[in-house]
Amino acid sequence: MRQLILASTSVFRKTVLEKLRLPFTCQAPATDETPHNGEPAEALVRRLAQEKAESISANNPDSLIIGSDQVAVLNNNIIGKPLNHERATSQLRACSGKTVTFYTGLCLHDTAANHSEVICDLFRVHFRVLSDAQIERYLLQERPYQCAGSFKSEGLGISLFNKLEGHDPNTLVGLPLIRLIELLQHQGIEIP
Repeated sequence: MRQLILASTSVFRKTVLEKLRLPFTCQAPATDETPHNGEPAEALVRRLAQEKAESISANNPDSLIIGSDQVAVLNNNIIGKPLNHERATSQLRACSGKTVTFYTGLCLHDTAANHSEVICDLFRVHFRVLSDAQIERYLLQERPYQCAGSFKSEGLGISLFNKLEGHDPNTLVGLPLIRLIELLQHQGIEIP
């Protein structure tokens, strides 16, 4: 099998990819993640997923490189990682009783053919109405300050939701495995 590389330093994406039981390595992409003026969320994540994968292609001939990027959108605005308790509190208050849409871009770049397949997978999170006490208890227990939307769905964050809606629950964690399996099959890699 050709070398498989995840163009990411995300522990979350690495853990998700390990589910496929394929040998792979991780490399840090060199990508400026600044959105272009007026760039819609879907276009942004597709572009960044491809740029991440292609940014490490020169040093990895005859490889398949996986790039991924994700943004959360609330009320037509991209919300990023809160990075601290105050911003996480503010984000969860804004999400309370609302729906947040996650756009996850996925790219599989074949360095031998210099060809990329790029998709975008959507996932919607419907939040319960949350009290300030619930938000505070959650944040103190989970500390999701490096997570867009201020929660970890794979942990206690599940208690914040009424409903999850999407094609693949892995998409919410940042790597749509069902779609990735399809892209890998296009390259002749069968899973399992």
